[in-house]
Amino acid sequence: MSPRRNRPKAGGSSGSSDDEGRRYGGFQSTESWRGEEWSVRHVAGASAAGKTYRCPGCDQEIPSGVAHVVAWPQYAGVDDRRHWHKACWNAKDRRTTKVQRSRNAPRF
Repeated sequence: MSPRRNRPKAGGSSGSSDDEGRRYGGFQSTESWRGEEWSVRHVAGASAAGKTYRCPGCDQEIPSGVAHVVAWPQYAGVDDRRHWHKACWNAKDRRTTKVQRSRNAPRF
């Protein structure tokens, strides 16, 4: 008798949104912001490996391996995706539209 298989068979993906969420390391939801519907995907730190992104909320880098949020307008293309820190995404309504830096802060 062969041992019991605990994992699903490979190649049996049906392409559902649950499969996409597992494949890209997070769950996806829809939120309303500034009168527009946004698709929001929460990315786990383990699946955020390989690239560094810049958060539009605080203008700081999101290093690889850090959990964050990817958000884009629901009816926009792939080029409109933005990677946010979780705290910055949650505080987006309390922030000003322009990033305010001190006079001697670097511009990168």
